[in-house]
Amino acid sequence: MQLTHNILGWFEIPVNDMERAIRFYQKVFLNELLRLRFGQLDMARFPANDEIAGATGALVHYPDFYQPSSGGVLIYLSTPTGNLDDDLTRVEQAGGKVIVPRKEISENFGYIAVIGDPEGNRIALHSRT
Repeated sequence: MQLTHNILGWFEIPVNDMERAIRFYQKVFLNELLRLRFGQLDMARFPANDEIAGATGALVHYPDFYQPSSGGVLIYLSTPTGNLDDDLTRVEQAGGKVIVPRKEISENFGYIAVIGDPEGNRIALHSRT
């Protein structure tokens, strides 16, 4: 079977304090998030461009179902600038922490860094350069 699409279709990052999480992710990713509420479910959606490859997702606050964690699934998000060093500076300025500094995966796959957000989640950043 030939792959016709990327496997990732959507992601959700659990948060306890939506306002704090929105401030952090907007500062790190240099984009506004769209706040959506569906009853008790509170979401802030990452921006999307349907003309380019990749999926998007949201921050999610729904305590009965989601809990932030540093030991669960590790999501790799693309660097907003292409410069991980600049991105990691913004992470710390926004109240996050660098867990694994920028390091090369390989010449073919680029670089990663792992960060901790103020909610207690572990997120990876990826760049080809």
